[in-house]
Amino acid sequence: MDNLSHSLVGLAGGEFIHRCLPKEKDAEASRLRRRLLLFSCWFASNFPDLDLVLTPLLPEPLGYLLHHRGHTHTFLYALPQAVLAFITIWLLAPAMRLLLRESKAARLGIALSIALGLVLHIAMDYLNSYGIHPFHPFDSRWFYGDMVFIVEPMFWVTFGVPLVMMIPKPWLRLFLLVAIPGVLLYFTFKGFLLWASFAVLMLVGMLFVPLQQRAQKEGISALLAAFGFGAVFITAQALASWHARESIAHIRESRYPGAAMLDVALTPFPSNPFCWTFVSIESDEPAGVYRLRSGVLSLAPGTLPVAVCPAALLGASIDRNGSRDAIFLEHHEGNLRVLRELKDRNCHLQAWLRFARAPEISDGIASDMRFSFRSDDNFTTMKFADFSEKACPSHVPQWDFPRRDLLSERGK
Repeated sequence: MDNLSHSLVGLAGGEFIHRCLPKEKDAEASRLRRRLLLFSCWFASNFPDLDLVLTPLLPEPLGYLLHHRGHTHTFLYALPQAVLAFITIWLLAPAMRLLLRESKAARLGIALSIALGLVLHIAMDYLNSYGIHPFHPFDSRWFYGDMVFIVEPMFWVTFGVPLVMMIPKPWLRLFLLVAIPGVLLYFTFKGFLLWASFAVLMLVGMLFVPLQQRAQKEGISALLAAFGFGAVFITAQALASWHARESIAHIRESRYPGAAMLDVALTPFPSNPFCWTFVSIESDEPAGVYRLRSGVLSLAPGTLPVAVCPAALLGASIDRNGSRDAIFLEHHEGNLRVLRELKDRNCHLQAWLRFARAPEISDGIASDMRFSFRSDDNFTTMKFADFSEKACPSHVPQWDFPRRDLLSERGK
């Protein structure tokens, strides 16, 4: 997820923990504990993304692809991260050390805040199609949620509005309450959001304003509602993702019968459970080929045909005279024998294949079709032919190959 979403959810988590704990001995200690828990949960909610400092260990783009969402996004390595986060806070916040020594509630609060922040980060990053491998080293497979866009305004509104309403300064509170719809309006004009999505986001935000006002200074009802609404939103997106997967399987089989569909990578449009981009991965072992088909799907073609789905995310307009339920935009057919030989012969490509879920490989260039319909603006693109004479890279994480089912004849 984007770091704004991580931050807002972390701040909401820290605030919630603070309000649930027993009060401190005086108002100053209570204010100090609140700042401590807000910072701790926010810090922990962003801490795993410090894995970006590891990207120089490998040449581009391998460093980012294999080390981001890597070891720091696993439950096992969350333990040393929690210790390191606590030590950092202890060193940077000397005024809070005395509070931690004297207050059992503060010690419990910081432990819960750091733990919650780390768990929330891993859980939120699971939601989209990029993937994580949370159970490494016991299970190094990638797990994909395929249910929430990586930049999701619904989280900004659901958690941002209650937090803004807690700000004591009226001018700052008003500024942010105006800024939130202003930013969303900008994205709507730019074609990233439907006007219907904008209206729903505004409605949700307006519901949280009086809810937080009624919760007053110590209440938790608005925060409970934020986490509850977030859970409902994620559940609805998960159900829509399942329906989208079934729909694509049916549509693909009716239009392109024959090959076995191995996987579908799905990405919803922001705050829109009806419009989805997809990449289907097929294998035709008897013919010796695999196929990737990318496109756009609408789960409500009667009222929201694919041509109405926001085009800004695609970088191209959609034919309004085409199919209403699904449009296939790109097609790639690869040779299975060549793919397997390249994997064994080029160790840089082999490392890249530890990330690629939809590997589009041709003319010495490899791209993951999940992230763009054009390889020239795809951050996963690698000219692996340039590495053919170079020494094999060190520090390659041993993640399982997402497309192990393509890399050997028996899928092992």
